[in-house]
Amino acid sequence: MDTNTLIILILVGAAAGWLAGEIRRGYGYGLGGNIIIGIIGSFIGRWLFMQLGIGMGGGVLGSILVACIGALLLLFLVGLIKRT
Repeated sequence: MDTNTLIILILVGAAAGWLAGEIRRGYGYGLGGNIIIGIIGSFIGRWLFMQLGIGMGGGVLGSILVACIGALLLLFLVGLIKRT
């Protein structure tokens, strides 16, 4: 992984984590936490979309959308764990 790929991964993760935090009010974890949630969410979203056979295309917007969906799923699961 080169430096440009790492920077893009962090920016997509930050955007997706921030967007997921805005959609699920009260579930934001600050900039660093949102980046981590977004990056983990991108892996979850990519895996989920592959399992469902859905392709989002190969742009930055598609990557952010997939990562945001994964991050929302992750935030939902974290919310379930926190309740118990």
